[in-house]
Amino acid sequence: MRTINRRDFLKSTGVFSAAALMTPVKTFGLTGRKKRVALVGTGSRGTGMFGTSVVAEYSDIIEFAGLCDINPGRVAYARELMKVNCPVYTDFDKMLKEVNADILIVTTTDSTHDEFVIKGLEKGIKVISEKPLTTDEKKCQAILDAERRTGNKVIVTFNMRYQAYVRKVWELLRSGEIGEIKSVDLNWYLDTSHGASYFRRWHGLRDIGGTLLVHKATHHFDTLNYWVDSEPEEVFAYGSLDFYGQKNSRLSHTHCRECPYKTECRFYWDITQSSSMMRLYADHEKHDGYLRDGCVFRKEIDIYDTMSVQYRYANNVPVNYSLTAFSPYEGYRVAINGTKGRLDSWIQQSMPTGVKPYQEITIMNLFGNVKTIQVMPQAGGHGGADPQLKDRLFRYPDATDHYRQSAGSRDGVMSALIGIAARNSIETGKIIKISDLTELKPVAKKS
Repeated sequence: MRTINRRDFLKSTGVFSAAALMTPVKTFGLTGRKKRVALVGTGSRGTGMFGTSVVAEYSDIIEFAGLCDINPGRVAYARELMKVNCPVYTDFDKMLKEVNADILIVTTTDSTHDEFVIKGLEKGIKVISEKPLTTDEKKCQAILDAERRTGNKVIVTFNMRYQAYVRKVWELLRSGEIGEIKSVDLNWYLDTSHGASYFRRWHGLRDIGGTLLVHKATHHFDTLNYWVDSEPEEVFAYGSLDFYGQKNSRLSHTHCRECPYKTECRFYWDITQSSSMMRLYADHEKHDGYLRDGCVFRKEIDIYDTMSVQYRYANNVPVNYSLTAFSPYEGYRVAINGTKGRLDSWIQQSMPTGVKPYQEITIMNLFGNVKTIQVMPQAGGHGGADPQLKDRLFRYPDATDHYRQSAGSRDGVMSALIGIAARNSIETGKIIKISDLTELKPVAKKS
């Protein structure tokens, strides 16, 4: 894939289909009153991906009507950082009542998504939730109940679907390049920078982040659901805390700034060197006690850093998945076996040297003939996915979704339930049936 500009890329992905270009622009919200947005959760994801960038790129059609966070100092700084002139709140119900929003964006801690999503649905406004949709099966069911009760829908921001590489694999599988899919292997590696960061933050606490099987792997499981075009049926898993956490080091403390081991710990992170992290988090610790530079070996950590999941789709395709959070490099390996051949790929996201400027997919038929496809990542966050996702959310929500990239509650629940079932399996040693967790019954083929 050659390097192309954003408008050409939108044409090629179907966001600008021929039919869409002939439709009056008001269909896409380009004219008339600006849409009023309320944002709850003003941490780095809220103020970054859905804050400053939205203000910079969509201010012709979007205006922020209110910002909310439990931390009064952080939400006040968020308004300054985003350069918006809207009221700020620590009381979500008060914001929802006063700001008359058209769109609610939920970027709070994972375990609280359900509360705000449900209230937004009940208010009758468009709800956009960061992934994962939520962190346990009861909250999944509560969101499904709220959708049915109100008739309104939630959108889940699975930006991986918008990556050029992910879309290309989807196209290759749909075209029958390897025949009928029969099995999948996906091995994901987080390095000692990115991987460690989860254990430094609130994500290291199961009750808040649901473990990395939910917070991080929901991306991976949704992508597999998207590629295989089916829904999970049963799950078995192993998981352990082998590297991070208090039991795995003598260097345990609370956070880095006051740590007596800072001169010898390879995981020491000096938050004071980041003015943005200091102003967004450290300056407001007094309000909620959240330490953004938490120790990766602190005693409170209770999630897994080593995970292995085996699950089966309703169309009988088995998946072998693993996630390691302390690798020397970052990336993932995927292999998809079919009746006509195999798709292989090794995506390097952080390597010491020699990283290719493109992502490579290898197709090999059953008799050894090989074809290599090179996919060039696009400009923008998360491999060019973020601009495409936000265009779909804000500028062209009614454009034809040729690649089925938009994700709703069922997508969000099904991806989260794989991680939730895996967590339950680790704890019980049993195979977990997806149909036992919520009212949703897995379907063999989604499209």
